[in-house]
Amino acid sequence: MVWLNGPVLLKDGKVAAGKGEPGKGTMSSRILEAHGGTNIRFDALISHDITYVGIIQTARASGMRAFPLPYAFTNCHNSLCAVGGTINEDDHAFGLSAARKYGGIYVPRNLAVIHQYAREQMASCGGMILGSDSHTRYGALGTMGVGEGGPELVKQLLGNTYDFSSRPGVVLVYLTGKPRHGVGPHDVALALCAKVYKDGLFKNRILEFAGPGVVNLSMDFRIGIDVMTTETACLSSIWVTDDKTRGWYKAHGRDDRFSVMAPDEGACYDAALLVELDSIEPMIALPFHPSNAFTIRQLNETPLDVLREAEKVAGLDGELVSRWTDKGLAADQYVIAGCAGGMYENLLNAAAILRGRSAGDMNIYPASVPQELALLRSGATADLLASGAVMKPCFCGPCFGAGDTPKNGGLSLRHTTRNFPFREGAKPGEGQKAFVALMDARSIAASAAAGRITGADTLEYEDVSDAPYSFDPSPYLRRVEDYTGRPETGAPLAFGPNIADWPEFPPLGEDLSFTIASVLTDPVTTTDELIPSGETSSYRSNPARLAEFALSRRDPGYAARSKQVRDAGGFSCVCAVCPGDGSAREQAASCQRVLGGAANIAVSYATKRYRSNLVNWGIFPFVSPDAVSLKVGDTVTVKGIKAALLGGMREFTASVNGGESSIGLALPGLTDDELQILLDGCLINHYRRGMKHNG
Repeated sequence: MVWLNGPVLLKDGKVAAGKGEPGKGTMSSRILEAHGGTNIRFDALISHDITYVGIIQTARASGMRAFPLPYAFTNCHNSLCAVGGTINEDDHAFGLSAARKYGGIYVPRNLAVIHQYAREQMASCGGMILGSDSHTRYGALGTMGVGEGGPELVKQLLGNTYDFSSRPGVVLVYLTGKPRHGVGPHDVALALCAKVYKDGLFKNRILEFAGPGVVNLSMDFRIGIDVMTTETACLSSIWVTDDKTRGWYKAHGRDDRFSVMAPDEGACYDAALLVELDSIEPMIALPFHPSNAFTIRQLNETPLDVLREAEKVAGLDGELVSRWTDKGLAADQYVIAGCAGGMYENLLNAAAILRGRSAGDMNIYPASVPQELALLRSGATADLLASGAVMKPCFCGPCFGAGDTPKNGGLSLRHTTRNFPFREGAKPGEGQKAFVALMDARSIAASAAAGRITGADTLEYEDVSDAPYSFDPSPYLRRVEDYTGRPETGAPLAFGPNIADWPEFPPLGEDLSFTIASVLTDPVTTTDELIPSGETSSYRSNPARLAEFALSRRDPGYAARSKQVRDAGGFSCVCAVCPGDGSAREQAASCQRVLGGAANIAVSYATKRYRSNLVNWGIFPFVSPDAVSLKVGDTVTVKGIKAALLGGMREFTASVNGGESSIGLALPGLTDDELQILLDGCLINHYRRGMKHNG
């Protein structure tokens, strides 16, 4: 029996509402307490090649001398070396030199995607990993993964902590039943997103997966659900462990990292959700969010109703409806890729479905070379190639708009993590529109074979979930360079011509005045809208050059307006309803700061990680119900803000346009450390001004 202090969403009598201390007896509470409670020190860090250069540059500027914990660099996001000349490979060379100099782990490009490497080589039951990628989720392996912006990793590198202002809420996700034939992990994940995202039930909370249904899921199935929990806006996740988990660790030669994990009898949760696995059908998430999800059966039975409803959510006008024909809804392209889609069992099942059939225009990106080896030895690769599918390297590009961009007006079916605007690589500002629908690898294969969108439950095929898997570490043993615990501090860093230091940022003055440079009225603004991914990310190591792309696909005039204010000696501000959903990339905030940004004003913030990014770059995360009532060009002034903050004030009345009107601004949940960072002007200044670190 477990107890709840929050909403009871279970209906099978396994959970009862009652009084108790929320969080008590949960797996989450034990892991957090073992790592510092509300001031966390992680066991390991991991970053990819869109983020690690900026992190190292920030840590260098703050006084770092060596990595105090294992830190891995993977090269799976910017491997398109034709974009920007040599600058992508220059960053990889910088990463290798930094691993050697500071004592890190360097994983060469296309050897593994970030999260598969962490699963295979870094996870441990009861451990915690902090990654500079929002899909840092290793809960199915008993590891609490947290995805944050780079400055939070810098804090760990400097011997400091990841801090909560209060205990994060914990939600029990109670699994029952067994998945039907044709249902895969993405189907469960999309159904979960559709259920909880809009109501914010999981927002900034930790999810605990338990219940009798867990044992009916293979490890790849659990991992596939787990990595998608990011799309519910949760903070992290953790699962009960069992003999299947033990077998997974044993297969990877890491038996010593396994331990049994389960909530205590009488554990108390803030909320709970029942997931009846046997009731879930093949799903499709239509543009532009994983939560805009429907069953494929619904789509085919009432297509125009479903497509119109999806268009209403996405802000489209006939683009999806016009694709429907009496033969069904056809796609132009099929992609199975990365940390969610490119796993062994997904590809085994896709191969089983496509055996003797055509895959159409299908590209497949395995999650790691060891998994690619296993697929080759199983015969699945031969089946996939014979179907016409193309095998590509271990690369995350199709997930964030740097690979497999469909044609203008095209529809791509993908087993990847996101289908946000622009993440398919199109540029609406230049008249290009394209669309991604998320589906499980099984139904993608079935749809390719049928020539129209259909669920894998409509086909007979041999389900090979829980198939034996033999992990061969040879590619890692021969290619990965691990300097953990043995930094060569005298080794030089390899700088390329695009790698630049951060500019200087001023500390807070007595007053704060800023000009509104953009007002975003959409219900949610994603990180990709704040700083586009795709080819723009090639310039990630050059703060000034990357900043030119800030809001370029959402508000193309923003960068010029901000620079004009900055060059005149002022500061700028972005106003939005709910900014920061999606990626953990710190550039969503740092680019604003480089352009002279000093504040955001929002009705609320979509994620903790975006708010943290703002604070760490010295940008005030103001909250106001009237955030989008302001207009571009308005000037907002908070007189005496420095003294007010030091005096404990967190709510202010700011004047607009010299006193023509006013607006109420608040800084809820601001910690003492966050206050000092804002006073100092950014995290780099904060450390330079003498905060204790490991250097």
